[in-house]
Amino acid sequence: MRRLFIAEKPELAEAICAGLGNKTGSKSDGYYTCGNDIVTWCYGHMLRLSDPEEYDQKYSKWNLDDLPFSFIPWQKMISDDKQKQVKIIFNLVNSVDAVVNAGDPDDEGQLLVDELLEFCGNTKPVYRVLINDFNLKLVQKALANIRPNSEFQFMSAAAEARSVGDQLYGYNMTRGYTLKARSSGFDGVLSVGRVQTPILGLVVRRCREFKAHKQAFYYNVSARFDITGCQFNGRYQIIDTDQVDDKKRLISAEQAQKIVDDVKGKQAKVISAKTTQKETPPVLPYNLLKLQADASRKYGYKPDKVKEITQALREKHQLITYNRSDCEYLSDEQHEDAPGVLAAILETAPIFAQVIQKADPVIKSRAFNSSKVSAHHAIIPTEGTADFSRLSEAEQRIYLLIARAYIAQFFPNMKYDETEIYVECEQHKFKTVSNVVTDLGWKKLYKNDADNDDIKENDEAESVDLRQVQNNSFGVCIDASSEKKATKPQPLYTIATLLKDLTRVAKYVRDPELKKILVEKDKGKEGENGGIGTPATRDSIIAGLLNRGFIVEEGKNLIASEVGEKLYDALPDSAKFPDMTAIWHDQQKTLKNKDDVVNFVRGLMEFISTEIEAVKNSSLSVVKQHECPGCKMYYLKRITPKGKDAFWACSDRDNCGYTAPDAGGLPGKPKPKPAVSAQHKCKTCGKGLIRRTGKKGKVSYAFWGCSGFPECKESYKDDKGKPNYTSST
Repeated sequence: MRRLFIAEKPELAEAICAGLGNKTGSKSDGYYTCGNDIVTWCYGHMLRLSDPEEYDQKYSKWNLDDLPFSFIPWQKMISDDKQKQVKIIFNLVNSVDAVVNAGDPDDEGQLLVDELLEFCGNTKPVYRVLINDFNLKLVQKALANIRPNSEFQFMSAAAEARSVGDQLYGYNMTRGYTLKARSSGFDGVLSVGRVQTPILGLVVRRCREFKAHKQAFYYNVSARFDITGCQFNGRYQIIDTDQVDDKKRLISAEQAQKIVDDVKGKQAKVISAKTTQKETPPVLPYNLLKLQADASRKYGYKPDKVKEITQALREKHQLITYNRSDCEYLSDEQHEDAPGVLAAILETAPIFAQVIQKADPVIKSRAFNSSKVSAHHAIIPTEGTADFSRLSEAEQRIYLLIARAYIAQFFPNMKYDETEIYVECEQHKFKTVSNVVTDLGWKKLYKNDADNDDIKENDEAESVDLRQVQNNSFGVCIDASSEKKATKPQPLYTIATLLKDLTRVAKYVRDPELKKILVEKDKGKEGENGGIGTPATRDSIIAGLLNRGFIVEEGKNLIASEVGEKLYDALPDSAKFPDMTAIWHDQQKTLKNKDDVVNFVRGLMEFISTEIEAVKNSSLSVVKQHECPGCKMYYLKRITPKGKDAFWACSDRDNCGYTAPDAGGLPGKPKPKPAVSAQHKCKTCGKGLIRRTGKKGKVSYAFWGCSGFPECKESYKDDKGKPNYTSST
């Protein structure tokens, strides 16, 4: 039987060739021949959903009366840049006896091959192979376990339901809210989406919580003890009768001071002293989100820039594995590749020479765990090499981050002795902890990365070695103090902290059942606990919110703009909280085929119809309306010409003509009209001259022009503040 394997991407096609026993296969234009089998590839999704105007040209113009629109059955078109490869695949399908879907082992991977086969009208038997690791042994194992593709139709159905649902929800809601806002003077697009709008909601709510925070005070009581010559600090331990806030912090200044007065100078006794040997395993290798967060923290790179850099490292330089992974683990079999990968890192980045010499490829860290690998494994270096000097600075930095995390897997755990001591003084208890490192292990690679949350030490641990302090030993409290502290709101989001929060947004869902559904959605996904979006889309969604002006950056902080807040206030809760993702996931669990998807879309359209009707009957003022000072009849509109600064103009521009500069998103004061000189007259028409400024390149200059312009175009050079009548411009 002659089979056609359709892989999701070229690298997977090469791995399949190797697994079939032909390392590269006989390569033709767009496919390999491996004995009796053919292996071809996609470039991700080869088809796209048709846009509204491709169904009916009337939808090219946005009209509130046309909403809501839906397209059942929906149509798909070949993406413009993929026409050639699709034609190759179609011809190959007709030349074989059976087809094997070799998309990635997730919903989208299932759909992108299934939809292609449906589009070309395939009638051949279809099978499925699940490959999530290019390791030769694992590929061969997967190829020996090919199953009927029909067993996986539920995955394709879920992906198609999301795709069609996202398009119809996004197009209808975006057009509805935009058109309603434009009727009140807004000049722009209010983009609404199942994922992007809840992300906007996170930022808006965090900003409002930050602004609304009412400062309160609490008190930290600490004491310094001398126990048989060993001095250390202890933190007061709260008891049930203390006056505390919801975070179990003392809120009574009087009580705090009383504790200080009680213990200062008094005898103290160690009531518990325990030393435990502990270990900290290496940080896991990167997934895309963690890499984006670290690159933002260390270098200020935007998430979409990091994805672009990793794409170049993967495709152009072939230095790293698949870059859009959401997984931080590696297969057990990949441990065998360690010597080759470490050697490649050494050749590419000699800066790691000393640490690679100390790395032990025999060590198998917790990262090597096949049971925790999802559709893709973690991002790690390949066995490919390159001239490091030919990489851009950004490429070098990202490669070094990825390589360091991989090298760390072959260092021992960081080992330390943790001593925990409880001291009693005048019936008050105090606690102290000290950590003494006995083997720095993998942390040698991270000793200069002080602000890395993944490796941060216990801030409250004592630096003194307390291992010798004995239980039941006595001493004295030599000092005590009460420190007044102000409560702080949750910090504003940065790109790095927002990215991390997107993996756990379930905690912001108010409905317990929906929260549970969101968490269950990510069951088995390490690093995801009720998240929205995917590693491949989160960066572009955040970039879209920034580009549309819904959120802005102030320093490193993300702030909701006026437009972003107004849009948030206008939307229903179902749009601005992650609830919809949970609801869809719950419904999509029951989808088995195309008919089920159609029923899902019909149900969704009922919901969209209700939302659009509510929009039509609402009064949506997204921006504050500014009366035109010129005509006092119309409102000002903010206009941003392509490549130029924004300005404000009367909405009745043809008749009024009033304009004003933009001042931080608000209408500024119009430039005062230049004064006409009563002393200096035009030699041609006799009208007064006006002193103006011009620019040649970057050089400014002054000149005198006739106030009768444009009827009189006479002008003169400026000579020490006066017109030079002998020299016209």
